[in-house]
Amino acid sequence: MKDTVEVAAEEPAPMGRVTAAAPLGGGHEVQREAGRSSASWEQAGPEEAPAQGRDDAAPPRGVSPPRSASRAPPGQTGAYPTDLTLQLLAVRRKSGLPDPGLQQSLRARLRLLENDSGEVARTLGELSARLLSIHSDQDRIVVTFKTFEEIWKFSTYHALGFTHHCLEDLLVDQAFWLLSPAEDEETSIQVHVDEEALTLTHESLLIQEGPFFVRCPDLHVRATTVPQGAGRGPQPLRWASGAPPGEAALAAGSSAPSTPTEAAAASAGEPLIPFHQWALRVPWDPFEDSVGEPVTPDSQQMAVGLASAVADCQGAGPEEMTFRSGDLIEILGAQLPGLPWLLGRHVSSGQVGFVRTSLIRVQGHVSELDSVVFLGEEERAFFSEAGRFSEEDAGRLLSRLSGADVCSVYSLDSLGEAEAEQPEQQEMPLPGLHPEPRETLQKVKKVLEQRKSCPSRPEEPVSWGLRTVPSGVSSPDAEEPCFCLDAEDDRADPEALGSLLRFLDAPGYQACFRGLYDLSLPALSTMFRGFADEEELAGRLAQARGVAKKADFPVALARLCFLLGRLCVRRLKLSQARVYFEEALGALGGHFGDLFLVVALYANLATIHLKQKNREKCGQVVPRAAALLMGTAGHVCSTGAEAELLGHALRRAIVGQSPRAEARACFLLAKHHVHLKQPEAAVPFLERLLLLHRALGTPEALWPADCYLLLADIYSRKCLPHLALSCVKVASLQTQGSLASSLRSVDLVLRNTPRRPRLPAQIAHYLRQALAARASSAGPARCGALCAGLARLHSHHGQHGRAISAMLRAVEADAEAGGGPLVDRLVALARLHVLHRQSSVALRILESVLDAAVAGTDQEGAIANMAAIALKRMGRTRQAAEGYYRALQVAKGRGQLQNQAVVLANFGALCLQAGAGRLAQHYLREAVRLFSRLPGRECGRDFTQVLLQLGQLHTRRALTQQGKCYYEWAFLVAVETDHVESQLRAVQRLCHFYSAVKPRAAQCVVYHEFQLALARRVADKALEGQLLETISQLYLSLGTERAYKSALDYTKRSLGIFIDLQQKEKEAYAWLQAGKIYYLLQQNELVDLYIQVAQDAALYTGDPNLGLELFEAAGDIFFNGTWEREKAVSFYRDRALPLAVTTGNQEAELRLCNKLVALLVELGTPQEGLEFAHVALALSISLGDRLNERVAYHRLAALHHRLGHGELAEHFYLKALSLCRSPLEFDEETLYYVRVYLALGDLTFHELKDPFDAAGYYQLALAAAVDLGHKKAQMKIYTRLATIYHNFLLDREKSLFFYQKARTFASELNIRRVTLAPPQRCWGRAPWLASGHPP
Repeated sequence: MKDTVEVAAEEPAPMGRVTAAAPLGGGHEVQREAGRSSASWEQAGPEEAPAQGRDDAAPPRGVSPPRSASRAPPGQTGAYPTDLTLQLLAVRRKSGLPDPGLQQSLRARLRLLENDSGEVARTLGELSARLLSIHSDQDRIVVTFKTFEEIWKFSTYHALGFTHHCLEDLLVDQAFWLLSPAEDEETSIQVHVDEEALTLTHESLLIQEGPFFVRCPDLHVRATTVPQGAGRGPQPLRWASGAPPGEAALAAGSSAPSTPTEAAAASAGEPLIPFHQWALRVPWDPFEDSVGEPVTPDSQQMAVGLASAVADCQGAGPEEMTFRSGDLIEILGAQLPGLPWLLGRHVSSGQVGFVRTSLIRVQGHVSELDSVVFLGEEERAFFSEAGRFSEEDAGRLLSRLSGADVCSVYSLDSLGEAEAEQPEQQEMPLPGLHPEPRETLQKVKKVLEQRKSCPSRPEEPVSWGLRTVPSGVSSPDAEEPCFCLDAEDDRADPEALGSLLRFLDAPGYQACFRGLYDLSLPALSTMFRGFADEEELAGRLAQARGVAKKADFPVALARLCFLLGRLCVRRLKLSQARVYFEEALGALGGHFGDLFLVVALYANLATIHLKQKNREKCGQVVPRAAALLMGTAGHVCSTGAEAELLGHALRRAIVGQSPRAEARACFLLAKHHVHLKQPEAAVPFLERLLLLHRALGTPEALWPADCYLLLADIYSRKCLPHLALSCVKVASLQTQGSLASSLRSVDLVLRNTPRRPRLPAQIAHYLRQALAARASSAGPARCGALCAGLARLHSHHGQHGRAISAMLRAVEADAEAGGGPLVDRLVALARLHVLHRQSSVALRILESVLDAAVAGTDQEGAIANMAAIALKRMGRTRQAAEGYYRALQVAKGRGQLQNQAVVLANFGALCLQAGAGRLAQHYLREAVRLFSRLPGRECGRDFTQVLLQLGQLHTRRALTQQGKCYYEWAFLVAVETDHVESQLRAVQRLCHFYSAVKPRAAQCVVYHEFQLALARRVADKALEGQLLETISQLYLSLGTERAYKSALDYTKRSLGIFIDLQQKEKEAYAWLQAGKIYYLLQQNELVDLYIQVAQDAALYTGDPNLGLELFEAAGDIFFNGTWEREKAVSFYRDRALPLAVTTGNQEAELRLCNKLVALLVELGTPQEGLEFAHVALALSISLGDRLNERVAYHRLAALHHRLGHGELAEHFYLKALSLCRSPLEFDEETLYYVRVYLALGDLTFHELKDPFDAAGYYQLALAAAVDLGHKKAQMKIYTRLATIYHNFLLDREKSLFFYQKARTFASELNIRRVTLAPPQRCWGRAPWLASGHPP
């Protein structure tokens, strides 16, 4: 029995559910324990958000599953679980099979969000969940809940499918939305939740918050604080008269405890679903006289049609029907379960009146949900009318999407000078999704011929099948009033009111009476003019009432009493208003000709009784008022407290387990709040209605899609963009959407996505849906704007091939329609071909347009500009210049400053490509002068690009100050216009300027920091990681401890991003960089740890070259340091060098050998370095690099010299000298000669004891020093030659000569003394030297 099932076990209501919707009237069948006092709970917080949506995962239909007997209840376990795991799975929508590719992308995105979870937390916050953790390796997100409100909302959002689409919007990139259904088979992301855990969490939070409602085995609803199966025995039920849930206190007059039997029954009951818990929580309910019988299946059905009386009834008043047993009674509207009254017509006598439902037997029940929710076509159209998306809105939306200004605003050439195309070589199209150029040109010519042959064909106005009233403009359904009461009328003449009274005495309802009954329409001020205040109006109405009573106009009297009652209610004179309403009912005398008037009277009278808390009168009037409101189709909202009466009916439906009656009540409540411009108050009822439809409705119904869109609009106003987008997505998955719903969906997506220069890719699905709807309804005649919008969307995201295909469809559609902006579409098509590097095709299209003579003057200027851009790309500079000149003349003639600036900028770029720098500078400056006179918002992007180009030109010409000014100007313009991409380009230029052109560390850091903020704003994690790495290097170069710590912080942040992006190479270098910084900070205990992790990351990739680089870089940390330098030996010798040999990387092997030689020498083990020096020499010879070979010989010579191997040192020094170029070209080479020959002289003289050879080496060194003009070296060499000739070779003449030369240089260098004493290293004279002075 599907009808007896409790529907939608997991649906939440929005947090912050409207305060006006919380008091829902009186509960009907809720069995209460302590003296029939109302249980009271705190209302839902005003910041909750509602949800809706049908997801493809087909979550369980809203039927409560039976409770598992094995599960321990929360009260029994003593724990309150509040955590929930969301399992993410990428599937193909049609087949339901997993999608491994999308799953990997999903996992990669989760890794990025794991360390930067702010966006995830915000999204889950909209879903009313609190983020605990993200487990990317398991594709899981763990959330928690703190209150019943939160779990209520989340369960509703999940049941409606919003969790799927919210996280889908968060976890996929823009390219995902641009895939056509044929390409991705409608892949999607599904969120799986353990329903058992969700239910347990809900019950746990219910228990924590205090008393809650359960349905007992006897089918009664009771309130209890005892969890199911807690086994604690009977517990007394506690009641409150307004206290919050956790503070239930005994109310006055309700202190009697419940009986043990009822308490035990409540303990064994099943907790109601969250929506029912919320609906039954009311501050005061005067209806505790619930029906004592259990609920039967028949009592759950809504009834229409005929019913037969089962007993005699004598009406207690004129409004009650008199009948006998067996009489047939026609139900007017519908009979709602749980309500004791209905409105019927006696088939035989024709009498209309109230009938007790217990005295009839219904002959027909309604099982289809749509038939009981909507009792008329006006109600069925409510959701489609509530959107207020008009023809004007559609026109503005499509104009924004299609970029209709393509001919009014010229295009700026965006490619640089180095990107000019080669003629014919780059004109070949990429195979795939766009037509061939030849086919495109043929279609363009055919369209132009068709347009030229029918030039005078009138352009048909575009119609989207929508309303003509723009959004935001009120269009009341009521007609203008046919009567009025003027203050200037003669009050003394009773005949002056005669016509008015006769009109008001009409027995039936007329459209002009709507203004009298409708609370939201300001018709009273329209009908009754000229009155100073309401007191004066009330006096005049009272006078008219007296006349009506005397003249026996009963219906007019009733309507006038109703108006007087409304005025009294507005002035808070409730008792007087009650008298007027009762008089009106008495005047009608049971006449139901104007049913809307009867409904308004009963609703207002019941509202007064509720406000005055008159229990006796409420018991008589409120059930009838609720029956009229629920069973009357399209009744007029006449009181703001109508929600309280409908809430009474809702609670009756809940307790009576009638989901169809509940759906009807939810619809009327939602309609009531929307009608009174309280959309947020309608949210919980819209959500519940959609859940009931998912469980009981038909999939072919059209109204749920409009309902979802209405809910999305409310979410958008509440600043819940992810929920709004999810609503729109779910609405599109209901049925084949209409054109109006598709355009409305596009508008909602644009309103709820960040405002960026590019259109959001999410609208692609809805644009394709709109095209399908348009094709099915009116053919392709009106799809031009839609195709143009789709083409612009693909172009924004770099898919120019698809954009060309869509724009070609737009051209054909406009041509078939016989009008439209055909030339604009063709210019846009040519521009797309230029962007797609098919400039020759673009040029032919533009030439065809000009040949057809269908373009206007403005369009000819745009065509000339676009053709010049294409010619420039093709390298035809002269023709391009002519085209720019024509475009400039058109722009000047039309007084279009922006277009003039664009053409001048394009002219400057053309001159720059041709190598005319000064001319380019002139035109670019002229363009800047014109741009600066225009509002920044209109041309900010183009202005920024021109300024950057001008700055780059000045920088190349070494005018750095001017270049910097233009860069900063461009940056300020981009910031003012809030164009993120322009800001990013400008700040990149400034970063390059301050790092390479004119290095300044402070400015460079500042601009890199700003660039980092922009990278986060555009969610470019790769760029963010790169920038963090660069900023770390900048801080590291400052060389202070504080800078080192800042560098460490940025390095660790970049490390986290590289780990998330799975970029193992960059990750390894980031670990190593952190280790290097710790080394500089002298935190040695962490250095080895970070280096080891870096090595592990490098080895994980399996790339030996990366391992080689990492090991060498790790050794460099110690090699370039000042302590623990011996650790570098193990990295070079034991790890890096074997890898270099294994991979055959001789350059790296040579470099490592050279480092090892230098390091071992400094560490005092030159003998160990000798082996590596010989290996370095062999590698240098093998590589054929003479410079490295010379260095190897020199290093070997120095090493042998250090080891005392004089002859070998001399040999290798001479080998090094033999590899020098001759003649010498640079001073550095000459200086090398000086130093090496000087070293050879010292070596020969001191080590080999050969003054003759030493003198020769010194003289060679002297020759090089003289050639170099190095005075200090000459002085040193002259001194040594003087010493040798004086002390050893005994040539006094030469000794004196050298000595005098040395003294001369010493005087010039301000050196006071030159000694000729032999150095102490000469321990004795050689035996062949003559006797002389001892050394």
